[in-house]
This record gives sequence, C-alpha cells and structure tokens, in this order.
Amino acid sequence: MKALSVTEKLQQKDVKPTANRILVYETMAKLGCPLSISDIEDNLLSIDKSSIFRVITLFVQHDVVHAIEDGSGSLKYEICHEDLLHALGGHVHFYCEKCHHTFCLEGVDIPLVQIPEGFESKSVNYMIKGICPSCCKKNEIGNNLA
Repeated sequence: MKALSVTEKLQQKDVKPTANRILVYETMAKLGCPLSISDIEDNLLSIDKSSIFRVITLFVQHDVVHAIEDGSGSLKYEICHEDLLHALGGHVHFYCEKCHHTFCLEGVDIPLVQIPEGFESKSVNYMIKGICPSCCKKNEIGNNLA
C-alpha cells in the first residue's frame, strides 16, 4: 500500500491543502518531534508568524496535530498518527530539563487509568521530565574531564 501524500492526508482530515498548510505539515514531519510555534517559525522563514499560528490552530481543530503541555511554558505540537491512541496523545512524552527538548517515546503507552464513574476522558497528557540520553552523555564527558 502506497503512502499518502501530504495533500491526501490533509484532505482526509477535511483540510484544504494550501501551500502554507503543506509547508507547515512537511516541516513538522521532517523535524519529527513535538515543536513549539517558535520552533516551526524558526524553520519556516518564508511564512509569517500569524499564518503559522492560523495553520496550527486549524490543524488542532481537525486532528491533524495534537497539542502537548510539557511544562516549558509553551505548547508543543505533533502530527497525529493514524491510530486513535496516538491521535489522542496516548503515548508518553519526555521533556529534557537540560536541553529543553520534548521527545515522543514511541512504543511506550500511557498506563490505563480507571477514572471514576460519570467522568468522560477526552485526552491524556503523560509527561516524564528528566535528562535525555544526549545530555546525560555530555554530563558524563564533562565529569570525566574534571
């Protein structure tokens, strides 16, 4: 089965594939990690900030991307994958307190939490905070030099 083009993916979500929307989607897919609007702006200098904001807002409304609160003070956005759990944010994220990057921990599912009767869950945000492997390695090298 052939992979869908960006145009087809947007059309499946009832989003008209304009040039700006395609560029934002392709940039997010290329970078492949949760991104703040500032991160997207830094990688898309050909589109003004308000246009990027409007595209991201539309993408969130149509489940093209989902928002992640990582505690850094700015929302991060990530392309929704086809499986429902992922589209609802049903996987674990990791925020590195040293380099301030947010990572998707693919294959690490959010543990099932039984909520009380009468509550209806719409989404889950499971964030682990700590130090990423790259920063841990840099720290080890720095300690070995001292």
